Amino acid sequence: MIEVTRFDGSTFYLNVDLVETVEATPDTVILLSNGHRYVVREQMRVVVDRIRTAKDARFRGAFDGS
Repeated sequence: MIEVTRFDGSTFYLNVDLVETVEATPDTVILLSNGHRYVVREQMRVVVDRIRTAKDARFRGAFDGS
């Protein structure tokens, strides 16, 4: 899960396993595999970095038991 921010300032956690695309339109639009679409304040690069960090942490945990 990663935390992202709606344009009204509220935050929510996004299941990174459902992310299909992240696009800059120039707003950052996240499309999930279930068809839901979210527009968030974070820049596309920030969202992608958070997804990568979350997946890396999960991958490392699978091997070191953390």
